Amino acid sequence: MSERMARATPPSPVPEPGRLARQLAFLLEADRLKQVERQTDIIGGSRRENTAEHSWHLGLFALVLAEHADEPVDIARVLAMVLLPDLVEIDAGDTFAYDEAGYETKVAREQAAADRLFGLLPGEQGAELRAMWEEHEAGTTAEARFSNALDRLQPVLLNHAAGTDAPWARHGISYEQIVKRNEVIAAGSEVLWAEAHERIVAVVREGWVAGPSLDPTEGGPS
Repeated sequence: MSERMARATPPSPVPEPGRLARQLAFLLEADRLKQVERQTDIIGGSRRENTAEHSWHLGLFALVLAEHADEPVDIARVLAMVLLPDLVEIDAGDTFAYDEAGYETKVAREQAAADRLFGLLPGEQGAELRAMWEEHEAGTTAEARFSNALDRLQPVLLNHAAGTDAPWARHGISYEQIVKRNEVIAAGSEVLWAEAHERIVAVVREGWVAGPSLDPTEGGPS
């Protein structure tokens, strides 16, 4: 190899001692997410989905629905944001969306979980992924708004598909509660919110969920 080529080729970085071991430990710990059960049923109603399945499904949502984001988004960052946020449920558990008492401690439980889980990774890598997790939670960027929209859209679709066996019906959740929980979808995509709201109205119309009277001229709650 010529001297000129030697100067142009950067030296290989010296591996950080124990770096790979820490990365693999984190990835093995992430496997525990498969054991965290959510309230939402899988299609067919044979069982509830686990959080790892939810995260995988959101990854597909991001790839397929990116064109419906209201703002231009970096799809790689959106993918990271839909895969990372629920990792904290390994320690914190899944908090049912309509569990008011559970939400009083949710932030503290999930912050502690993030400290431990992202702390398993090498320093700068753990900090980078933790920052993406926090960005998603804050919802202040285009990618975070869209990732949050997808996170809310997926359970709406599954609840609608489940009908009378849906968690909404089992737990007596009202139209008003569902809308309040999910209208954040509009911050990431007005198109997806319109689609989600149509399904929410449908479950009210079918009598699966309690809600206001429906305006027959507009097809929605009056």
